[in-house]
Amino acid sequence: MMKLQSKLISLLMFLLVLGGCTTSDKQEKKSDVPFVWEGANVYFLLTDRFNNGDQSNDINFDRTQKTAKLRGFEGGDIKGVTQKIKEGYFNNLGINAIWMTPITEQIHGAVDEGTGATYGFHGYWTKDWTALDPNFGTKADLAELVETAHAHGIRILLDGVLNHTGPATESDPAWEESWVRTCPTCDYTSYKTTIECTLTNNLPDVKTESTQEVDIPAELAKKWKAEGRYDEEMAELDAFFKRTGYPRTPRFYLIKWLCDYITEFGIDGYRADTVKHTEESVWADLKKECEAAFRSWKQAHPEKVLDDNDFYLVGEVYNFNISAAKAFDFGDKQVNYYDYGFNSMINFEFKYNATTSYEDLFSRYSTILNEELKTVGVLNYLTSHDDGSPFDSSRSKTYETATKLLLCPGTSQVYYGDESARSLEIEGTVGDATLRSFMNWEDIAKDAKTQALLKHWQKLGQFRRNHPAVGAGVHQMISEKPYVFSRSFAQENYQDYVVVALDLEKGKKEIPVSGFEEGTQLRDAYSGKTVKVLDSKVSLDSDFSVALFEKMD
Repeated sequence: MMKLQSKLISLLMFLLVLGGCTTSDKQEKKSDVPFVWEGANVYFLLTDRFNNGDQSNDINFDRTQKTAKLRGFEGGDIKGVTQKIKEGYFNNLGINAIWMTPITEQIHGAVDEGTGATYGFHGYWTKDWTALDPNFGTKADLAELVETAHAHGIRILLDGVLNHTGPATESDPAWEESWVRTCPTCDYTSYKTTIECTLTNNLPDVKTESTQEVDIPAELAKKWKAEGRYDEEMAELDAFFKRTGYPRTPRFYLIKWLCDYITEFGIDGYRADTVKHTEESVWADLKKECEAAFRSWKQAHPEKVLDDNDFYLVGEVYNFNISAAKAFDFGDKQVNYYDYGFNSMINFEFKYNATTSYEDLFSRYSTILNEELKTVGVLNYLTSHDDGSPFDSSRSKTYETATKLLLCPGTSQVYYGDESARSLEIEGTVGDATLRSFMNWEDIAKDAKTQALLKHWQKLGQFRRNHPAVGAGVHQMISEKPYVFSRSFAQENYQDYVVVALDLEKGKKEIPVSGFEEGTQLRDAYSGKTVKVLDSKVSLDSDFSVALFEKMD
């Protein structure tokens, strides 16, 4: 009887192989795939709202005042991000870069900007660029984060702020007038009234345009002396200005402080905050020094170098649109920020373009990115920390969000909780706080609906990570119905070609896959099934409406 069962099992296995349709649900991470920023899959998180890895640092500087809802520190920290990297959360999502909100020391006091008492949990209210905020963690924590991320093939982007300090409070006096302006407030009617002004009331604007040499702010000198590091910090500044020959103006102090995070920790890039509110030449200076710092770090740590990519700089020029290609219009002046060191720009138009059909969206982006923006890129998003009108505020189009974002040409930005339908409508919040709730880990652990959605994001994300053709390749429609397209990518000796089918009927279907040679074995990375190309088509029997075809290794 045992021999008969064994023969039957062998016969069934033979028939499966003969039919050319085997199943494997796991997408292996491909080691020979080049990392390409133009097609990367970036995960954007608020450090304070993602994961609490160290509860001992939840309260610092007597930040105990009652705040408005979701406007105080919630406990997320650097250790929490590292923990999730180690658990494989990001690798499972196909993430190959993490962008974190600023982790520098924030003002100690709370501020009410009309939305209720608020602490600097978001990281954009810097008090000291040379120190980490203990709520986020220590420099040892940051070193471990970067090392862990790199060991998992993930790059780290920090958020670079040099336009403004944090608001002034009783605990945080404004810096001297030689450093900052406290008025007028920007009215955005011209280039000058967008730059030489404060973004809001009580948000001191750094005079990055100033040519006047200045000493460090008195408050900063006082702070460093109290912490016992004044002499060390001043010696570093002296060495920087001697080496570079730069004048001791506000912009170059800030550039030095931002570059220290590259020199010391080997971070891979910056997301530049409030770019259009600062002279474009400032960013060119920043990029020059960042690149020099990155080269120095690589030379000092050859065993830790991931690849030969240069330092990455992506800009937040609020309301920059891919349709404008390279020019941003202030009304009285146009600026091409790509000419000032930026590799990419955040694309504020994507959420509107995503309301069109797949083909309209994909073909349009492929054309622009392979023509006008050939050597640079855009960062597409559908949800963010300060966009009050996201693509899917009710989380009713979560699968569509994933499919359009992760399969569109360009760099994708997944906002934390996109993949788990974290609510964007929190009762009792005011303003952007509703976008910034704590990551819904409990739903991921216990809710079947959330787990199914997460699986969709994981499959698409891993496919994007494994195939630079998805984000950085050339798009070509193969069939309108069923909707099938190909993406092709070539870089030096590396070539990548994939075919994707969407809106398929469940069950057995025949799908055109032109571009693959006759008899080629393909794997559908979505269902895990293997098929063979016959007459430029494949027959696939799956329970899914998506198919992601890749050539078998």
